[in-house]
Amino acid sequence: MARVLVVEDDQFVRSALIRHLTDASHAVRSVGTALEALREVAHHEFDVVILDLGLPDLDGAEALKMLRGITQVPVIVATARDDETEIVRLLNDGADDYLVKPFSVEHLSARMAAVLRRARGGAQGGVGADLVIRVGGLAIDPLRRQAVLDGRSLDLTRREFDLLAFLARRPGVVVSRRELLAEVWQQSYGDDQTIDVHLSWLRRKLGETAANPRYLHTLRGVGVKLEPPQEPPREVARELPRSSPRP
Repeated sequence: MARVLVVEDDQFVRSALIRHLTDASHAVRSVGTALEALREVAHHEFDVVILDLGLPDLDGAEALKMLRGITQVPVIVATARDDETEIVRLLNDGADDYLVKPFSVEHLSARMAAVLRRARGGAQGGVGADLVIRVGGLAIDPLRRQAVLDGRSLDLTRREFDLLAFLARRPGVVVSRRELLAEVWQQSYGDDQTIDVHLSWLRRKLGETAANPRYLHTLRGVGVKLEPPQEPPREVARELPRSSPRP
């Protein structure tokens, strides 16, 4: 069971979603405007938000940005816009997934299940799910969704944390962009720009750049790997031979 907020101004679609989600034993609240959605999120805890873009008071894309300013609750965008550039922009702005209207209730259920699994950080994923992952000065706690670098807590978005944790579980292993899309974004296809943007943000928070990487290394045309920084070789002082004392 999940706590779901449905943000949809079309009464027919809204009623159908409420009926389906309630039948699936979810606890559902619903609103018809962006302002009401912000109020609901500010006063109640939700496990997932289903956000329509065509809202009467504010475009859903702007509402998404405002939601991300106050919460990291997973957001599934429901949109009639199937333009790839627009979808990439929504994902970069903080959407966890999207559905293009019209969609079936089965499709919605599958996307919700995938998003909720990621959001719960594998807490129900079996033995060892709560172990802290350590790579160099990085310590990542999947259960508490916390990441620390050299004793300093990192302020990561949900997607940045998922990306970092996924790579940290495979230190030194090159992961392809296709695998990242499938495992982190739960998408079978997408634009490499989505990954590049998140990698750029993550590098900045790790105190590195693509030109001077420490943890994140990109192999052009192959993929990305995370590994501990290489320590510079120590210079070994050579002891000069002592001159023999003169007789």
